[in-house]
Amino acid sequence: MISLPAMIERAVRLNPNGIATSFAGRQHSWAEVQGRVARLAAALRGFRLDEGDRVAILSLNSDRYYELTFAIPWAGYCVVPLNTRWALPENRYALGDSGSRVLFFDDAFTAQSQELLQELDELTVAIYMGDGECPSWAQSYETLIAAQQPVAASARGDGDMAGIFYTGGTTGFPKGVMQSHRAIWASALGTMPAFTMDRDSAYLHVAPMFHMADFAGSMGLTLCAGKNVVLETFDAGQVLQTIAKEQITHALLVPAMIKMVLNHPDANTADVSSVVCILYGASPMPAATLEQFMSTWPTVGLAQAYGQTELAPVATTLSMDDHRAGGERLKSAGRPTAVTDIRIVGESGEDCPVGVSGEIVARGPHTMMGYWNKPEETERALQNGWVFTGDAGYFDDNGYLYIVDRVKDMVVTGGENVFTTEVENAVISHPAVQDVAVIGIPHAEWGEAVHAIVILHPGQSVSEDELLDHCRQLIAGYKLPKGITFRDEPLPLSGAGKVLKTELRKPYWEGFERQVN
Repeated sequence: MISLPAMIERAVRLNPNGIATSFAGRQHSWAEVQGRVARLAAALRGFRLDEGDRVAILSLNSDRYYELTFAIPWAGYCVVPLNTRWALPENRYALGDSGSRVLFFDDAFTAQSQELLQELDELTVAIYMGDGECPSWAQSYETLIAAQQPVAASARGDGDMAGIFYTGGTTGFPKGVMQSHRAIWASALGTMPAFTMDRDSAYLHVAPMFHMADFAGSMGLTLCAGKNVVLETFDAGQVLQTIAKEQITHALLVPAMIKMVLNHPDANTADVSSVVCILYGASPMPAATLEQFMSTWPTVGLAQAYGQTELAPVATTLSMDDHRAGGERLKSAGRPTAVTDIRIVGESGEDCPVGVSGEIVARGPHTMMGYWNKPEETERALQNGWVFTGDAGYFDDNGYLYIVDRVKDMVVTGGENVFTTEVENAVISHPAVQDVAVIGIPHAEWGEAVHAIVILHPGQSVSEDELLDHCRQLIAGYKLPKGITFRDEPLPLSGAGKVLKTELRKPYWEGFERQVN
C-alpha cells in the first residue's frame, strides 16, 4: 500500500540512525522521528475523531511541522495546512469549510488560534507546537508525545484522501484541493530525476511548509531518507549561512526568494560548494535572474518545476542539464515528468498543433480528487481525468512546454492578446530594474492597456521613456506598457511567493463590475 506513513517506515529501514530533521539546534534520527510520529498519532486518536476527519496546522516552518504531515495521516486523519499569510477571516473560512476538528499552532499564531477556537464550533482541540509556555486553553505537543505509546499506522492509503490543500487565493475564492496518498507519492516520484536527491542529501525547507511546492521537496527527501534542514521563515542572509553551516545540497526557492538571495551583500562570497541543485518554481523566472544566478554561482545546478496544487504539485521539470545547455530552452518549463501526461487544447477542446498556444491540461496518478465541497468547480476543472490548469502554453518539436501566462492574466488590448510574462521579461532585462509586475488596466480606447509596475535596484535610475525604448528592442509595439508606475516597496506576494496581481489591479479597477474590459 502507498501511504505517507509507509514512506516514513521505509525511510527508517533505509537509514534508521541518519539525521532526519534539523531545526533550531535540535536533531532527530529517522528512527526517532518515526517514534515521535507514532506517539503523536496515538494522542490524536485519543480525541476520538472519526476516520478521515480533518486536522489543521497554522504554523511557521519547523521540524514539528514535518512530523505532523505524517502523524496526522498515521492516525487515520487528513492534514489541512493553513496559509500563514492569511488573515483571521480567511483561516476561519478554511477551517469552517474543511470542518477541521483539531488545530495545531505555534507562537506566531497563538492569538489568532484562540479566536478561531472560540468562533468555530467544530474546532474542539487546540495543540501548541511552539517552544514557549503552552497557553492554558491549549494542549502541549511535547507533553502529548511523552504521555503516549506508539501505535501502528492507519490502514488508510492509496486513493484515500491524505489532505486538503487550499489554493493560494491570488484569484477568486480559495478552494480546498483534495489530494490522495498516492497523488502526493507519485508527484514526488516524478520530480526525483530532475532534483537528483539521495540518502546523503540535505534539503533546506525555506519555502513555506504549508504550500504544496515544499511538499514536493519534503516527500522527495523522505523517499531518499536524507536530512531535512528547516528554517522558520525566509531570510536571505540566514539562507546563505545555513547552506554553509549545514552543507545543504538541495533547496526549493521561488524566483522572488532567489532574487533576494542573489542581491544579498554576501551572495558573491558565500560558501555554496555543497549545493548540488536549487529547484525553483511557483512563478516564472526572469531571464535576467537566471543569468545572474549562473554567473554568481556557476557550480550550482538549477532545475525548474512547473505545476499547481491540483497536480500535487509537479507536472513538468527542466533539468540541470537543460539549464547548462542554455539557449531557448531556458524559457521553457521543461518536459512532463514520468507520471504526467499533458495536452494543449484550444477553445473547442481540440488538441493544438506544436507551437500553437492553448490551455494546458494534465492527468496522471498525481491529479487531485477534486475540490472539497465544490462539485461544480470540480466538474469544470477535472474532466475525464484531465485537470484544466487555467495556464496557457505550447509544446515545441522536442516536447518542451512553454508557459505563456495564466489564461486569466492575459491582457486584451485593441483586440490583441498580450501575455504579461513576455512583457515582464523585457522590462526586467534592463540592468536598472530589480522587479516588475505587468497588469491590464482599463483604457477608454483600447479596452485594456498594458501597465508595468517597476521596482529599481537601489541607487539605480531610469526614466519611463528610456525603459520603453529598451523594451521596444525586444517586443512588438502593441505589447509595450502604455504606462509605468515606479514604486519603492516590494511587490505583494502570496504565501507561495506569487505576485498578488489582484492587489495591484484593485486601485485601477475600482468602480468596474469586472476586472477585464
